[in-house]
Amino acid sequence: MLDAESRTLLRCFQDDPSLTTPELAARVGSTAARVARRLDKLREDGVLRGSTAIIDWPRLGFTVGVSLRITLDKTVSRAFDEFIQSARNVREVIEIQTFLGRVDVRLHLVAKDLPDYQRVYRDEILTLPHIADIEALMTVASVKSDENLPL
Repeated sequence: MLDAESRTLLRCFQDDPSLTTPELAARVGSTAARVARRLDKLREDGVLRGSTAIIDWPRLGFTVGVSLRITLDKTVSRAFDEFIQSARNVREVIEIQTFLGRVDVRLHLVAKDLPDYQRVYRDEILTLPHIADIEALMTVASVKSDENLPL
């Protein structure tokens, strides 16, 4: 799918997305114009969807991280869609993943401390529609958090 030059470009870009186009060009041994065209093509093809800021939540006072594994009531026809729509509105939820299997959804949320987590859990999470079962897994340590691909 990708040629060697595009893989090299993506590898450098994912290692440091703050690099300018001329800096990327120097790293991959190409011209800035050629790199700009390749980046535009990768964006156009949907391979490169953008770049994001990575926030260190504990530095902002959010010291508690919890993953909630949720099973939905599958007897309700729109349970999945209604749950996801409502979960998107919980500000403390920073990630929503869906699954096939016993667990339908995983929410990852952050809270300032345990009392704040309890508030979010009681006032926000437990009011979400169509929950049949819920399991909370408190984050002890994040050992690896990396979305870089081995290109």
